[in-house]
Amino acid sequence: MFEGAEMRLAVDIGGTFTDIVLDVGEVRKTRKLLTTPQRPEQAVLDGMRLILTDARAHISDIDVFIHGTTLATNAIIERRGAKTALIATDGFRDVLDIGTESRYDQYDLGIDKPKPLAPRSLRFTVPERIDAHGAVRLPLDEAAVRALAPKLRELNVESVAIAFLHSYANPEHERRTAAIISEEMPGISVTVSSAVCPEIREYERTSTAVANAYVQPLIDGYLARMSDALQVEQYRGAIYLVTSGGGVTSIETARRFPVRLVESGPAGGAIFAAQIAARLGESKVLSFDMGGTTAKICLIEKYQPETSRVFEVDRAARFLKGSGLPVRIPVIEMVEIGAGGGSIAHVDAMKRVTVGPESASSEPGPACYGRGGQRPAVTDADVALGMIDPDAFAGGTIKLDSELSKQALLRSVGEPLGLSAETAAYAVHEVVCENMASAARVHAVERGEIVGQHTLIAFGGAAPLHAARVAEKIGVSRVIVPSNAGVGSAVGFLAAPIAYELVRSRHVRLDDFDTGAVSDLLQEMVTEARALVEPGAAGQLVRERRAAFMRYVGQGHEITVELPNRPLTSADLAGLRQKFEADYSAMFERPIPGAAIEVLSWSVLATTEARNPPTVAAVTRKPASKASGSRKFFDGRAGEVIEIPLYRREDMAPGATIAGPAVIAEDETSTFVSNSFDAHIDGAGSIVMERKAA
Repeated sequence: MFEGAEMRLAVDIGGTFTDIVLDVGEVRKTRKLLTTPQRPEQAVLDGMRLILTDARAHISDIDVFIHGTTLATNAIIERRGAKTALIATDGFRDVLDIGTESRYDQYDLGIDKPKPLAPRSLRFTVPERIDAHGAVRLPLDEAAVRALAPKLRELNVESVAIAFLHSYANPEHERRTAAIISEEMPGISVTVSSAVCPEIREYERTSTAVANAYVQPLIDGYLARMSDALQVEQYRGAIYLVTSGGGVTSIETARRFPVRLVESGPAGGAIFAAQIAARLGESKVLSFDMGGTTAKICLIEKYQPETSRVFEVDRAARFLKGSGLPVRIPVIEMVEIGAGGGSIAHVDAMKRVTVGPESASSEPGPACYGRGGQRPAVTDADVALGMIDPDAFAGGTIKLDSELSKQALLRSVGEPLGLSAETAAYAVHEVVCENMASAARVHAVERGEIVGQHTLIAFGGAAPLHAARVAEKIGVSRVIVPSNAGVGSAVGFLAAPIAYELVRSRHVRLDDFDTGAVSDLLQEMVTEARALVEPGAAGQLVRERRAAFMRYVGQGHEITVELPNRPLTSADLAGLRQKFEADYSAMFERPIPGAAIEVLSWSVLATTEARNPPTVAAVTRKPASKASGSRKFFDGRAGEVIEIPLYRREDMAPGATIAGPAVIAEDETSTFVSNSFDAHIDGAGSIVMERKAA
């Protein structure tokens, strides 16, 4: 059927749904299935068979398989990873408890600190010491390392993290300890901090190593089962995993460094939104990705998502930095909250309607799924309001029961507050939209941006239902719901470049700069990064991006300064200072004249070329043809049920224009156009909502 065309398949395993996207040349097919939490690969294989049947193809026809998952993140949040021990330098057993000695909320006397993944009873130390320059001050006591093995076996430890002081400068002791543990305990998972995070800052490096060790047996087992199952199905193509930084990497690298997968699904969503922004010429975008379990907000400037070098997992206070477990990896910068279609609603002790972060997930799911769920979720509220057609949800593959939604809403929200089921549903919808609006405001303010000046791009199974109300709350006047919005992250995977970024710490001052040593370090990093990228690039051009993380001597945080892709010379030093001071002035208004500057860490990114899609031409707008039906919608602000038109997205040609309120339905999701917006279909097939003139 598609002879000669490359066949690419992308899979995104979320907490509630598993999304499958198949691209064959210019033809795209999609499927959405409930996630199978106990064996996630089952939903993947089932979905692959269904979508290949749709395409009249066989799994052996697929050329590339790209995969992203929230399994690592969920394992940390739900504390269902491996039993993990930490081996540290003598005297540094409590690094995970001490942290940075700061408090994320200075005035909360009952502050909840993030719970370490390795409890104190599973932390051990051995005599050894390496200084900040990599010199051995105290040789490793190998007998002490061997003596730990019986204790680890007795405690049924499944995974070990090794994090020694200053191992980023000299990894010799960590590597030898790993070899001894592997020799004494064959088959145990071992993570060394100098491999997973060779950077300064003891707490963040140790936390990252422990997180990697904590999820490695789970992810390694899952990926091994997935690889074996694909071979049984006669798959012969390449397998790639999406990383938190927005690139794809090999399955072997992902099994070694699973901590790099913690935000792979959301990263795919950010790539998807950046591609849409480039296609439509939107230079300032706020991406809004709402699935079944979480909602993600990301700022995209000039078609590039903002990036960071640290991410916090499992925050005790969702909007407060420092309240989570730090993971120091390249990551796309975003804020993530427990607000999805499966987020559970209830009334708290103060008679307030609250939503999330607990989720009904796929088992048992929202009450309307009819799978045993008794508590109302956001999807139940949307069904009760009339926003979702119960017979056409997920393309008709999942039949919803609106009566079960109303009963659950009455039981958990309506009766405690004396509200009808419809009013309770409206309250839940308002609260979850306000939660997401608050997250968007905080994310923008932290980056010095005015959120109302951005265009909102909404995707994920639940975002198009809530985007208009969120936009009203944050003052956004333009909302875009792209084609395939319901499976946006999986579509984003297909556009991700093959990439890997290495970061290593080596302290250098500009007034005492050894250009030869730094150039040798960077070349060594380039060789290592390219070795991880070029096998999968299959002849594609691999480019480099080198960078230095610089600051004035004594400051606490660094600024990223791009470096030339060649050996450095003494003539480059003045340019480095100029670049740093220009970026510093942009952030803090002016530089510090004559102050000494230092570099703490160095970065090399090896990546294939990421191509933005061509821009689309403007369309002539005209009234849409007759609606395909109508929905009874409860207007909470008016307190009454009204009749609103229902359109099928596939029936709307480019330029077709409608006025809100209305629902535009499709197999993967539905878009609610509120009374504040008009909507039209643009040249790329996107739904564009624009605020009505006052």
